Amino acid sequence: MATSTEVDQERGFFGHPRGLANLFGTEMWERFSFYGMQGILLYYLYFSAAEGGLGIDQATAAGIVGAYGGSVYLSTIAGSWVADRLFGPERTLFYSGVSILVGHVALAALPGVAGVAVGLVCVALGSGGLKATATTLVGALYAEGDDRRDAGFSIFYMGVNIGALVGPLLTGLLQTRLGFHWGFGLAAVGMAIGLAQYALGRKNLPESGRAVPDPLDAAGRVRSAVVIGLGVAAVVVLVLTGVIDADNLATVVTWVIAAAAVALFAVLLTSGRVERVERRRVLAFVPMFLVSFGFWALFQQQFTVLAIYAEERVDLDVFGFAVPPSWFSSVEPLFVVLLASVFAALWVRLGPRQPSTPVKFALGVGFMGVAFLVMALLGFTRGEHVVSPWLLVLVLLIFVLGELCLSPVGLSLSTKLAPAAYRAQMVALFYLSIALGSSVAGALAEYYTADGEPVYFGLLGGGAIALGLVMAALTPVVRRLMGGVR
Repeated sequence: MATSTEVDQERGFFGHPRGLANLFGTEMWERFSFYGMQGILLYYLYFSAAEGGLGIDQATAAGIVGAYGGSVYLSTIAGSWVADRLFGPERTLFYSGVSILVGHVALAALPGVAGVAVGLVCVALGSGGLKATATTLVGALYAEGDDRRDAGFSIFYMGVNIGALVGPLLTGLLQTRLGFHWGFGLAAVGMAIGLAQYALGRKNLPESGRAVPDPLDAAGRVRSAVVIGLGVAAVVVLVLTGVIDADNLATVVTWVIAAAAVALFAVLLTSGRVERVERRRVLAFVPMFLVSFGFWALFQQQFTVLAIYAEERVDLDVFGFAVPPSWFSSVEPLFVVLLASVFAALWVRLGPRQPSTPVKFALGVGFMGVAFLVMALLGFTRGEHVVSPWLLVLVLLIFVLGELCLSPVGLSLSTKLAPAAYRAQMVALFYLSIALGSSVAGALAEYYTADGEPVYFGLLGGGAIALGLVMAALTPVVRRLMGGVR
């Protein structure tokens, strides 16, 4: 029989395990620092030295941001491997948080390109490791069949969006008032708070989170160290010899992610451990992977092309207050907080009448197409700082409608279609679609110009709608391949 202390331990946070409060706070502060930094990063890269920036070419700067975004999601695969084979989820999350903190400190304290290089590498690796383990630890708080699990995840993801909402508001305000390094410094402070409260509350996390699911033996550790060392050395050589540089970084990262996705699909489709029905379900995921990639290639432009658009084309004077352009990074998480419960209630109310997953994917990418077509129409308004900020808010609202149709549904789908032997790898595939879209969002910025907005946004918007229509047409075939999974 459980003691009173054990009962209190299990229901010490609004009826949920106390460990949820720890993970909620950690994720909130990590997202505060992540999106706070990302909200001002592009401007730091391409603003002139007189404005406190590095003066990098605008298209190159956007490519760097896109490559960084792709690397974050790509590194979730490395983070999950470290958690499964070396340290376990709980220690991996802690070390990942330390890496993120070091990265933000580097951006705040190290001048020039050196600070950007060290900072972004550390933040990308750390964010991938944290993202790969935090969700696992939340799940480990609940026993199988615990009816609090879904509510617990809802609370956890609310922390994600609160951090994403507040971070860009405060870092953007500091950046415009005191300078970029103050903004980066605030991101570092946020991560330090998150890491400190995580360290203080580690005792409340489940013992299973401290276990290493599939530990390497001594020989395996040596082999892994050699492979990792050779990989790092190869990247360093390619950078020092100029094969990889700032101009082609987004392209290189895109091809690396694409190769990883193809290789992972090949493993799942050819493995002898995958049964016939499971293989058909992996095939069903292929078109939805491509639709997801198309969605994220447009969605992630809020940190590249739309960030440039907000700074150059939007009238930032609102009732006499100069709005920092980075504040538009907070619009999307604000609408997610407001609308996520509405969508969840809608799907529950519709029950078996709700759209199937392929149709939801079609709707998601279709909404993105509509948003970009609205941007194309706004492109006919010429001049700097002439577009109403409320019109950009409207566009970002449409972004959120698409996101809520596709993003949570896609993550759930990857678990439902996963072969029993490759559950984590199937989830990694969904993250790879986000990684691929993020890096392409940076590469596409090369083709954006203010004069060419109607063509740029129009082509991408029309392409997204066409992709949605193709997905809708393929729905009957995809549903048959899904083998009863809705």
